[in-house]
Amino acid sequence: MRSIGIAAALLISSLFSSSAALPPATSSSPTGSSAEASQAAPFLGRWDVAIHTPGHDYGSWLEITSDAGQLQGLIVSRWGHAHPVLNLRVEDGVITFSSPKDEEAMPQDMVFHAKLVNGKLSGETTGPNNAPWTWTGERAPSLKRTAMPHWGKPIPLFNGVDTQGWTFLQPADASNWSVKDHVLTTARRGSDLVTTRKFRDFKLHVEFNCATRCNSGVYLRGRYEVQVAETSGTGTPSNRRAAAIYGYLAPSPEVVITPGTWQTYDVTLVGRTVTVASNGKTVIDQQEIPGVTGGALDSNEGEPGPIYLQGSEDAGATSYRNIVITPATE
Repeated sequence: MRSIGIAAALLISSLFSSSAALPPATSSSPTGSSAEASQAAPFLGRWDVAIHTPGHDYGSWLEITSDAGQLQGLIVSRWGHAHPVLNLRVEDGVITFSSPKDEEAMPQDMVFHAKLVNGKLSGETTGPNNAPWTWTGERAPSLKRTAMPHWGKPIPLFNGVDTQGWTFLQPADASNWSVKDHVLTTARRGSDLVTTRKFRDFKLHVEFNCATRCNSGVYLRGRYEVQVAETSGTGTPSNRRAAAIYGYLAPSPEVVITPGTWQTYDVTLVGRTVTVASNGKTVIDQQEIPGVTGGALDSNEGEPGPIYLQGSEDAGATSYRNIVITPATE
């Protein structure tokens, strides 16, 4: 789970099939006239967004829709889950909206402005301490596949001995990870762990063991988090609990993680279509992932990406073993 404070709701729309009940996106600006609708039209749809800050780019996601002339927006900003934007409007070729301050860990709402340049969003926003940031957006690809792929041979991603084949995102803070008895463990907040190889479509098997209050995640292509956390009975929304595609797709039935016991996820990802099985039981069945989740390495959804294990939360230890990927053959 990517919570506020990591340097690194939603999809209420009937366009998506999710068992989570989420609040609607909101806007203060109707687009009732044909002129207003014409101005807004080029901005409608899904956008893969990059927020550019000094020394780091954040993968982000934005969707703009119009319902009965009312503009609505959802955003995944630097972290966390997709949430409605505020004060969305299009005037004189410029789109403006705000991300609520509580979602951004800022004393004021984070205001975004952008215009279209050669079919892409190009804009600015203001980060902490009024630092000027820029952001860009490209049309999100559909990633639709005409047929199911052929599967190659299974590839072990963890050799049980060391972290060969993986790299640390924060090398100076990598001591949170250890390997013992063929088990890979993150014991505290520290670095995330990312495979050096990248994949497009695949089947992934992973086994994990959560201590009390564990909070980790497995990122598919480095962009879509499958939640690993002890969250049952906590009041956490269903699309942010164990086995969820974080902030988008809720498992059904709910997955209950018992601390100290080994669990399995089997995930199939083809384009945007994902199936998740928990301990052999399908809990997300061929549903579409709308966009990147908080903590994504980037927003380049059309590209292959790595598997990454989250190690950057303040939470109980999480252990992994038997991480095996079966890639599709091109």
